[in-house]
Amino acid sequence: MPSVSFLKAPTYQDGHPEISDPLEEQLFIVNTMNGIENLPEWNSTAILLTWDDSDGWYDHVMPPVVSQSNDLKNDKLLGLQGLCGHALPSAYQDRCGYGPRIPFLIISPYSKINFVDHQITDQSSILRLIEDNWDLGRIGEQSFDSKAGSLLNMFDFSSNRQQQPADRIFLNSNNGLLDSTRI
Repeated sequence: MPSVSFLKAPTYQDGHPEISDPLEEQLFIVNTMNGIENLPEWNSTAILLTWDDSDGWYDHVMPPVVSQSNDLKNDKLLGLQGLCGHALPSAYQDRCGYGPRIPFLIISPYSKINFVDHQITDQSSILRLIEDNWDLGRIGEQSFDSKAGSLLNMFDFSSNRQQQPADRIFLNSNNGLLDSTRI
C-alpha cells in the first residue's frame, strides 16, 4: 500500500442526501474498513474518516473565525455581513471560517480508545499530520495547514500500546453493528 491514500465513495454511496442512500454510504465505509483491517499492513495504518460538509443546520456551536475576510459582498457568516473580522491587506479574501463542525473519526491500532478530542481541528489537519509524519514542512502561501490543529492527541504511541495494539473491530455490512462472527 502507498504511505497515503485518499478514498472517496462513488456518488451513490457518498452520503449526500439528494443523491445517496445512507445504507449505501454505510456499506462503503464498512466494506472499506473491514478490507483494510484484513491487510497485513493494518498494524501500521490509520484510517481518517471525515465528510466534506454537514449542512450545519443542527450545530449549536459557532466555530472560531480563524481566517478573516473584508469582502462585505461575499462574506455572510450566519447570513449576516461584516462578521468575518478584518483581514490584513495582504491576506486572501473570501476565506472566512471555519465553517460548521463535521464528524472526524480515526480508526487505527494506535488511536485512543473511546476518546473524544476537544481540540479544534479541520480537514487540513489531515494534511498537517502527513506533513509532520514525513517531515515535509508546511505548504505556505497562507495555506490552512499552518493553522490546523494537530491530530496526534488522538493517538497513543506509548511503548505499552506498541506491544499490545488495539484489537481489530469488524462491522457487519448489513447493519453497521459489530460482526460477532469475526471476533
